[in-house]
Amino acid sequence: MKMTGAKILLECLVEQGVDTVFGYPGGTILNVYDELYHYGDKITHILTSHEQGASHAADGYARSTGKVGVCFATSGPGATNLTTGIATAYYDSSPVVFISCNVAENLIGKDSFQEVDITGITMPITKSNYMVTHVDKLAETVREAFAVARSGRPGPVFIDILKNATAEEFDFEPLPPEQHFKDGRLATLMARDADKFEAPTPDADDIAAVVEMIKEAEKPLLICGGGVVRGRAHKEFGVFAEKVDAPVAITLMGGGGYPGDGKLATGMVGMHGSRASNHAVAACDLLIAVGCRFSDRVALNPSNFAKQAKIVHIDIDRSEINKNVKVDRHIIGDAAQVLSILNERIEQSDHTEWKEQVFSFPTETVYEEGGDTLTPKQLLSTISRMMPKDTVVATDVGQHQMWSIQHFHFDYPGQLLTSGGFGTMGFGLGAAIGAKVGNPDKTVIHITGDGCFRMNCNELATEQHYDIPVITFIFNNQTLGMVRQWQTLIYNKQYSHTTLTHGPDFVALAEAYGLKGKRVSTVEQLEEAIREALAYGHGYVVDCAIQMDEMVRPMVGGGSPITKFIIC
Repeated sequence: MKMTGAKILLECLVEQGVDTVFGYPGGTILNVYDELYHYGDKITHILTSHEQGASHAADGYARSTGKVGVCFATSGPGATNLTTGIATAYYDSSPVVFISCNVAENLIGKDSFQEVDITGITMPITKSNYMVTHVDKLAETVREAFAVARSGRPGPVFIDILKNATAEEFDFEPLPPEQHFKDGRLATLMARDADKFEAPTPDADDIAAVVEMIKEAEKPLLICGGGVVRGRAHKEFGVFAEKVDAPVAITLMGGGGYPGDGKLATGMVGMHGSRASNHAVAACDLLIAVGCRFSDRVALNPSNFAKQAKIVHIDIDRSEINKNVKVDRHIIGDAAQVLSILNERIEQSDHTEWKEQVFSFPTETVYEEGGDTLTPKQLLSTISRMMPKDTVVATDVGQHQMWSIQHFHFDYPGQLLTSGGFGTMGFGLGAAIGAKVGNPDKTVIHITGDGCFRMNCNELATEQHYDIPVITFIFNNQTLGMVRQWQTLIYNKQYSHTTLTHGPDFVALAEAYGLKGKRVSTVEQLEEAIREALAYGHGYVVDCAIQMDEMVRPMVGGGSPITKFIIC
């Protein structure tokens, strides 16, 4: 059947099971939006306040549901406004298909109005990207893009469609997703490059070697990384931890891969890791990292990291092996598959004495309570206690992010949405909106700082218009807290341009958007606000006063040995 490119695009999205798109229209993508007008019964479109908000919403939707997120934008500034969100998804391996439309073919390369080489710009921050110049290549490109986004180590894919390709007509034949790898271009690509679409098969010799290393270990330590979360391998990881009987340190992106309050959990590891986790890294004789990149926030000094241990790295991406930390053995493969095989082959261990040594160090920071402001621990303990246990938490980046990982214990993949690799301030509210759209039956909260909230508060308009009941908690210390912490500890208390005492009034801002808000400074006031927000059932902002000089503790300086704490 002959269809325009715009209609073919939307038919392909429906074919892929897409029911939600986040976006912002403009001139070059108008053919798509005009056709979208007729797809209201199949595809829900969420118009955000800014393209970056749409990118984070699609990302939050993907992380929280396990589906592929979809985001639309127009050419030029519309497309470039997506780049921060694309990079955020790329560094955290989140499957999102970003679709923009560019100027028509006869205008390409002429510095036309709102023309930009967006495929060139996004090439380093996508798994793959495409420019579709004519309609005959559109359907197979969309199908390939979704296959690439969700396969192997997931990640963002970008499709730039020239405006003429959305107006041209071509014969479209529906093809069920299960046929995509059997017919047409995808079948050819898969035959040529299967590793791009399938997880590698774990090597039998590597499996056998790791089984023997586990058997010989007296002080094993596991690191739960983001690959456990992305691979939804939490059940297999839990069984593995029990059988090895090893303490479990959790990376920032690993939150939800192993229960934060599990009996083997030692807390976060790395720059702001717990004393238990970091001392365990230094003292263990076998370290097994699953889906962990060994970033500079975990392995602060790679040459000194776990120097007494043999290191095993399990990861789906071969390029991560020996990239940051040299390892003694690795297994390439999907985390769930690898762990299932290991669970069948290892024997039950007992490392009681080693665990006692590790847990003699604290797994959480204790804060002094009292005064006219809240402590991070008070805030997060109260929120955690009063919210449903399966509440989805989206954070921005900074002190509040670290405190959230330290004190709000996550139980399942997709419960924590945070920008770990790229560290994007402004990620949280868009991600929370996407998560709530994708999980309408779950409570979704947004934890942010006053600095971050300034960067994304325009999405309160999206929250209000679509009646998306996200509850925002602002950790308001009237400063860029994490930067101030570094200025205090490293830069001789020279607070250069980090103080935020000049407003706005966040409660009044929420009310200006048609939402409710409340300012709190005690646990009693916080409890009252939470009860009101839950009962209200619409968007709500809680402005929480904390001390300006409250710090994330512990802290290890960049490049230092993992147990050389600046503060505890």
